[in-house]
Amino acid sequence: MPGTDFLQLDASAAPHHGLADWLTSALRTGVADGRLAIGAKLPASRALAEQLGVSRGVVVEAYRRLTDEGLLSGRRGGGTSVSATVAVRDKEPTAPAPATGGLDLSPGLPDLSSFPRQAWLRAEREVLAALPAAELGYGDPRGTVALREALSAWLSRTRGIRADPAEIVIVNGVAQGLSLLMQTLYEAGTRTVAFEDPGSAGTRDQVRHWGHEVVPVPVDDDGIDVDALRATGAAHVVVTPAHQYPTGVVLGAARRRALVQWARDGGLVVEDDYDAEHRYDRPPVAALQPMAPDHVVHFGTVSKTLAPALRIGWMIAPAALRAEIIERKRWSDMTSPALGQLTLARMITTGAFERHLRLVRARHRERRDALLAALDRHLPTATVHGVAAGLHLMVVLPDVTDDVALVDRARELGVLVHPLAWHRTRPGPAGLVVGYAASTPDRITEGVRRIAAALE
Repeated sequence: MPGTDFLQLDASAAPHHGLADWLTSALRTGVADGRLAIGAKLPASRALAEQLGVSRGVVVEAYRRLTDEGLLSGRRGGGTSVSATVAVRDKEPTAPAPATGGLDLSPGLPDLSSFPRQAWLRAEREVLAALPAAELGYGDPRGTVALREALSAWLSRTRGIRADPAEIVIVNGVAQGLSLLMQTLYEAGTRTVAFEDPGSAGTRDQVRHWGHEVVPVPVDDDGIDVDALRATGAAHVVVTPAHQYPTGVVLGAARRRALVQWARDGGLVVEDDYDAEHRYDRPPVAALQPMAPDHVVHFGTVSKTLAPALRIGWMIAPAALRAEIIERKRWSDMTSPALGQLTLARMITTGAFERHLRLVRARHRERRDALLAALDRHLPTATVHGVAAGLHLMVVLPDVTDDVALVDRARELGVLVHPLAWHRTRPGPAGLVVGYAASTPDRITEGVRRIAAALE
């Protein structure tokens, strides 16, 4: 395959079955490093395809993906040009950043620069063009029918959940859904909630905020220890079975059955399905909710797939709790904003959301691989967990006794990362929880190098 003077592209270096991915990455890099400035015209798709010796469809697909990301724009007769730059945080600094900024490898954020701006705008325009005026009024506290119907089909296909649209409640992120649930349980007399240990510090603090005592339950390579859960005497537990936070383990089949039996014996499982869509080296894991729909409260969100700023999440609660939760939602804010819901519904039903997921999975896999390579090079004694899925890795450091102090030293070198101690209640090995989705491979590599320097 020939090359071209444009960006010195050489299609012979691309994988035969990944030409569109290769060209998309090369063009994105050209925007990021300044070779393609805002306003720069790109070659016509047919001309570039001829120069590279590839099908025109490869170039069209690459241009479309970058247009959806908001980096390119095009109009009939006017060609395709660069319309935005890659976020500043994706550019390599020339010196260590100050403690308040720099290289942010904190877990929890997706790649916000990949938000599908053009696809979202297109879906929003289509929604507004067809939206009856009556739909602009106060709505159902459960959320719009369109989104609940779209989610019903989506969750059935991707998570194995069979929920009628009437059973789904749209909330302003999992945070609001969890607060509604914890208030409901508190008013019903609950004062103790079991929680995975280690587990998400933010979620744990929120449960405590609503008046509950949090009881830690150990997690091992098969997930939460159900025998230890029974021993606590707690009747409610918060779990992350598809991708345990922060260890990354999947709840094993035997543990799933044991946890479901525990729930059927009178317990309630709160399933946080926070990043189940992000997987790289393993097949999808079904949600827990279908195994015991009368004993599981299921939470999902687009904060890790699109952006936290959208504040769109959903919950599916057993019938015994649903009416009270809907009533609390009504008195909390009447209903969640409708326009974003309708736009998301449109993206789901047209396939735009699924196309976006395919794009970001490939991008996140590349960044995960960069993090693994950097850890192998700069922290060779570390043990890495949670490689197959998610947006972060748990890194256990045998040579460290105080991971909080290590994180403080790393911050002084301009790197932000979580100590494992933040997410523990009981004593355990020192380590780090490192996010990789929101940083480019070169910044990830530099961040790990600085963490190693802080360790030294």
